[in-house]
Amino acid sequence: MTPLSDHPASIHVLGGRQFGGADQFYVRLIRALRDAGQDVTAVNRVGSPVAQALAHDGVAQVHFPFANGWDAWTAWRLRTLIGAREPCVVQTYMGRATRLTRLPARSRAVHIARLGGYYKIDGYYRHAHAWIGNTKALCDYLVQSGLPAERVFLIGNFVPDPVGASPEQVEALRAEWALPKDAWTLFALGRLIEKKGFHDLLKAASLLPPEINGRPWVLLIAGMGPLEAELKALAAQLQLGHRVRWLGWQDPPDAFYALTDVFVCPSRDEPLGNVILEAWNHGLPVVSTRTAGATELIEDGRTGLQSPIQAPQDLAGCIQDMLTATPVQRAEFGEAGRQYLQANFSKQAILSAYLSLYDQLLITGR
Repeated sequence: MTPLSDHPASIHVLGGRQFGGADQFYVRLIRALRDAGQDVTAVNRVGSPVAQALAHDGVAQVHFPFANGWDAWTAWRLRTLIGAREPCVVQTYMGRATRLTRLPARSRAVHIARLGGYYKIDGYYRHAHAWIGNTKALCDYLVQSGLPAERVFLIGNFVPDPVGASPEQVEALRAEWALPKDAWTLFALGRLIEKKGFHDLLKAASLLPPEINGRPWVLLIAGMGPLEAELKALAAQLQLGHRVRWLGWQDPPDAFYALTDVFVCPSRDEPLGNVILEAWNHGLPVVSTRTAGATELIEDGRTGLQSPIQAPQDLAGCIQDMLTATPVQRAEFGEAGRQYLQANFSKQAILSAYLSLYDQLLITGR
């Protein structure tokens, strides 16, 4: 087969209705491939956030229902689309899209399943020709699940280039959210669901002293989700109402990174941790729990501080340690993280890895 650089058609399939880490990476990678001159078709759920995000990007899109359970209608239409467009690569994201994607018998395309979590392999992923995991631990899991090691590939994520915020914009945000001028600003970001650990973050915040190094602190939480009311009730119970700001969904959140002193990732389960990469992209010091992804990313004591999972007292201690460090020490944490990001998770590095893999698989075949 010819290299992708000479015959660059690829179809990217995602069936979710959310806009979490995998969904956002799907949008970013499609945009990067398009900008690199590739012929990309995005297949996704009707009315989904990813469909809306790509609506004005000049990317060819096809929308299917991706209904719950075995959606034979979507599966048939996917197979028909692949047969008609004859792409070199069909890349699927997460279980629903991968399970429903079956190539026509005459297709010469390579089916690559990209995983960002420890999902069930049988019935969902095993029929693909190759698999991408975005962490080493995830790739190890795929091999341990019986997938051939020579067809499992490690390619991480990249995050968007940071959008700067002027001092005037930062001050306007401070005024909008009633942030005291001298307050430390802690920032956390994610869907308000159990595995993101916001219960633990609120309990940790309740253990912090009212002032640290003579300055008050405020916790900003950006995100939406089914636990919003429960988390707000917990904050009230812990008497944190005056210290927590619920920002709702912020897209993009760059301006909030710009006014942040310390970024906190309190997750209970995080295969990678895109928010950690985003914080480093803005040069911020990071405090995180020791999830699988964070442990692989963070060198404790150099690129961030880590605490055990679901251990509010330890998390509070790490936050306090970061805020009592000198300004130079906090800046060194942020700069070390930014350098690690640029060396391993830059847009160009990840895009090149995908294009090289496509060429490799098309040359070697299925």
